[in-house]
Amino acid sequence: MATPAFPNESTTLLLDGPAGALEVAVDRSEAPPLPAVAIICHPLPIEGGTMHNKVVTMVARALRELGLDTVRFNFRGTGNSEGSFDEGVGETDDLRTVAAWVRAQRPEAALWLAGFSFGAYVSLRMAAELQPAMLVSIAPPVGRSWDFDTLVPPTCPWLVIQGEADEVVDPQAVFAWIDAMRDPPDLVRMPDTGHFFHRKLMDLRGAIKHGVRAYLPAAAPHA
Repeated sequence: MATPAFPNESTTLLLDGPAGALEVAVDRSEAPPLPAVAIICHPLPIEGGTMHNKVVTMVARALRELGLDTVRFNFRGTGNSEGSFDEGVGETDDLRTVAAWVRAQRPEAALWLAGFSFGAYVSLRMAAELQPAMLVSIAPPVGRSWDFDTLVPPTCPWLVIQGEADEVVDPQAVFAWIDAMRDPPDLVRMPDTGHFFHRKLMDLRGAIKHGVRAYLPAAAPHA
């Protein structure tokens, strides 16, 4: 499969991934463009998570409104991505592939990572290797099937947003995990908010935009 160029307009394309084709959605910024591209990872595929999840699309929308281009993709075995679910191991390889494509196509742009639920685990798992300029973790699934205790915290700015009424991820497990860190992330606790941010998506949008604004790159001179 030929490697596609980073598109000039919002579109969906296929990349050659480690388990076959990866379905990728690229959306261009909705504000004066900044030299940064954010990759957003979706929740657990075996529980219905895809790149079209409403939390994932809201994260992408919030970042585009700030001037970033965004990249969403379906993990292996999801949508038009080939392969099968691999408990987070293969999905980490999928993210590595997408990030390598973004950096090859947009070498002038800072790489941001974001993820929701399972996607927060995968993006955090890759943060030490990819060294993003910013990491956004939405409802990281601490205390579920994945080992967060051995993950290396990122050295970049890091925003965590957690609903206090999350019915899928134990909020107290997330808060305890953060409290134990030597250099904890910026934490936003959202009251009366469940895992999927029902009726709270606009609040989530505002929390993301407020939380990352200080870390936005300067506009390119020609922009």
